[in-house]
Order: sequence, then structure tokens, then C-alpha cells
Amino acid sequence: MTEQAGVPATGSTSVSDGGGASGATKLKQVITGPLLFAFIVGDTLGAGIYTLVGTMATDVGGVIWLPLLIALVLALLTGGTYAELITKYPHAGGAARYAERAFKKPFISFLVGFLMMSSGITTAAALTNAFAGDYLSAVLPVSPVLASIVFISALVLINLRGVKESLTANLVASVIEVSGLVIVIFCAAVFFGSGNGEPGRIFEFAPDVAPLQGAFAASIVAFFSFLGFEAAANMAEEVRNPSKVYPRALFGAICTAAVVYLAIAIGAVIVLPPAELAQSTGPLLDVVSASGVAIPPWLFSLIALVAIANGALLFMVMASRVSYGLAETGLLPSVFEKVLPNRRTPWVSIIVIGAATMGLSFVGDVGTLAEVVVLLLLLVFVSANLSVLILKKDKVGHKHFSVPKVVPIIAIIASVVLLTQQSGAVWLTAIGYTIVGTILFLLARAGRKREAKKA
Repeated sequence: MTEQAGVPATGSTSVSDGGGASGATKLKQVITGPLLFAFIVGDTLGAGIYTLVGTMATDVGGVIWLPLLIALVLALLTGGTYAELITKYPHAGGAARYAERAFKKPFISFLVGFLMMSSGITTAAALTNAFAGDYLSAVLPVSPVLASIVFISALVLINLRGVKESLTANLVASVIEVSGLVIVIFCAAVFFGSGNGEPGRIFEFAPDVAPLQGAFAASIVAFFSFLGFEAAANMAEEVRNPSKVYPRALFGAICTAAVVYLAIAIGAVIVLPPAELAQSTGPLLDVVSASGVAIPPWLFSLIALVAIANGALLFMVMASRVSYGLAETGLLPSVFEKVLPNRRTPWVSIIVIGAATMGLSFVGDVGTLAEVVVLLLLLVFVSANLSVLILKKDKVGHKHFSVPKVVPIIAIIASVVLLTQQSGAVWLTAIGYTIVGTILFLLARAGRKREAKKA
């Protein structure tokens, strides 16, 4: 993996190419390396690990570390692809913009962006549902409907305030949610250090599931926990010196998350039998309680709520930037490009994403949602990896990160393997998203034509 300096090809350089450091943009470039690192870590070490340990235990028993390692490899491979694309073309829109450059087919660009945006909205909605559920009731008994409305409204206001404010809130929340995971690791270590627990469980597969089948099934859920780098791709236009900052923040965050996840997976299985983890809706809370360490349940529930809220905020920020990027390329109505005069945040996109999230906030459970989101994003990642191969010959006028061609090729193969493990119901959901996206694309095109005639 290297850094390359390109020579601008005739007609290949645009306004959005110009910046390795400070390309022209309507968005405010306020994201520094530490903020970006915290964004990716916060988006990765979020609600997934707090809720999905039990789901993975169902498939692989105590060998939870194996699907996490499989997911880590795919995350690093695809992360390399994103590091090249982000530093080569640092602007909002992520994979949709890359598909536009590579395939030059508006529908493909729109569909990639729409699937990315849909995954963000759906994930944020499910996290809202999780926020208003058992964790909140352990701290403050309140109506789930009221909690969801207040919760999403607060996230919309933070997003509208500005990306710096959103990422500053993320920085604080990331520290809190990581502290919760450190508590779990500490409790498991104390429990094991006192001569308790069963370390042999970490090598025991689920008795009723074939090991290989279980590992691949669990890796789909595990991969959900490594998806922060795609969300970060949509913040590129607001990052200072992305060519230098992005690769460091990206790989540093993925590796940091992996270390924490593996420690959590091993510690949880040592403290509790995999069967108990599989039956729990709050597995990490159960681990803390079973360890005997004097941590009040309400305190850990509060930390989990912060983690869930942080994840929802980051997915909503990501989805709003995707819709803004699609509008900039003419694939959504121009109204989605509107930004607040002083704050320079895409307010129309933010409000629409918030409304859609609120409408979906009571649909789906976390396990099923994770599988749907992973399927959608695996399709996006296949597109991104194909794009980086096609765009290898494209030259830009600034230094950028580069990966060998074998990296995206292996990433495509791994993505296809995981796609074959998805259930028919999850594929039907993805087809439903595609149909809705196609309809919206046709409506947007018709609207653009009417706008052009009026002009």
C-alpha cells in the first residue's frame, strides 16, 4: 500500500478532485485527524457489539472470535479500497460517486447511493427502537413512542447544528461507550483472575450447527460491527488534508475496534456459557452482572444508551451526506443540495433523513436488521471494489493512497462468499429496497427534466 502522486489527465480533473488538502466545496472543512479517528471508532464501537454478541453465540457457540477475525480481514481489504478512493476523490457521496466515475451509468450511481442511504436510515431506526426499549426502561420508565420522537428530534438538531458539533458529540459519546466496553473487559478479567470461568469455551462450537456454516453465518453479523469506514467516506469533503489524514484514521480505527472486540468476545464466553449469551437481549450487561464486580446495572445501561445514541447519530449524519452527494450529481432533486447559510449543513437532507428514520423506528429486530444492512453494504462494497479497479488508470493532480490490484479482487471474492450465506427473506428485503430506489430514481429524473425546461 503506497501513496501516489498523479498527473492530471486531460478533462479528468474536477472541482471535487482538487483537494488533497483544500478543494472547493460548499461544506465546511473542519474535521481533523483525531475527530475523524473518533468518528470511525465511535461508529464501529457502537450498538453492534452491545447487542450482537448473543446472536453470534447462537451460530458459533463460544468461538465468537472466529467470525470477528473473518469480518476484520474483509474490513481491512475493503478499507484499503476506500482509503484509495477517498484520498483520490475527497468529496461527499462515497461509493455512489465512485460508481459514477467508474461506470458512468446514472442509475448504477443512484442505486449504490440509495442502498447506502437506506442502510443508514434503517440502522438508525433500529437503534432508535433499541434505545427506547429495555436499556432505557432500566434507567427511566417512559413511553417508547415518546422516547423515540424526542430521541430522533434531538439527533436531527445536533446534525443541523453542524458537522463539527455532531462529531464533537460523537467524541464525548465515543469515550463513554468505549469506557463501557473497558468495564466489560475489566469485569471478565477480574472474574477469570479469581479462578472462575471456563476458558475452554472459546474453542467450543455450537453443538447443533456445522462449524464452517456457523462461522460464515456469524461473520455476517460480525461484519456489521466494522462498518464505520463507509460512513466516514461520506465525510471526505469536510476533512482537512484527507490524503494524509484518512488512511491513518481509517486503519487505526479498524484495528482499535478489532482489539476491543476480540477481548470482549473472549471475556464474555469465559464468564457466561454461550447458550446464556445466545438467549440474552443484553448480553454484555449479563456478563457484568455475572462477574460479581460491583457495577450498578443502571450505570451500565446508561453507558449502553449512549453507545446506541452515538451509533444512531453517526448513521443519520452519514445518510444525510449521501443524499446531499446524490443531489449534487443530479440523481436526487436539487432541493437536497440546500445548506444552511451560516452552519453550511445540508438541512433538507438532514430533515428528510430524520423523518424517514422516525417512520421506520419501530420496524425490525437488531439481528435481522444487521443481516439486511450487511447485505446492502456488501453490494455497495462490491461496487466500490470494482470501481477502484476501473479507476486505477485515472490520474489526479494530488498525492493519494494506493493499494495493489489484488486487494480489491480478494475483497470482491470475500464479499460474494458472504452474500451467498444470506437468507431468502433478507434478499427479498434488498429487492424491495431496489424497487423503491428505482421508482425514486425515475421520479427524480422526471423532476430534473421539468426543472431544466423551466430554466
